[in-house]
Amino acid sequence: MKNTMEYKGYTGSVEYSDEDGVFFGKAQFIRASISYEGCDAESMRRDFHDGIDDYLAMCQDKNIAPEQPFKGSFNVRVGRNLHRRLAIEAVQRGISLNSLIIERLEQHV
Repeated sequence: MKNTMEYKGYTGSVEYSDEDGVFFGKAQFIRASISYEGCDAESMRRDFHDGIDDYLAMCQDKNIAPEQPFKGSFNVRVGRNLHRRLAIEAVQRGISLNSLIIERLEQHV
């Protein structure tokens, strides 16, 4: 079961409140607050799309760049020993440490 939805490069969470009998969620991986809800999956999907469209229109009206969910880089603390082992392997293979990490991540995701 997938608990997310995608629209125009944005990811939204999918949750359900049995108490309220409503589906709800919010845009993920950005600071802007975009929330939505619906009484069924289709109405929630429409509200998610409307929320993203409204956010993008507001950014355009205010002449500001909309937040992008991912910038393509992140910091990872791996510890000295693992860092050393990875750096040595990268040198031995004649590739950058960054290339080695990308290769490894792609193998496991």
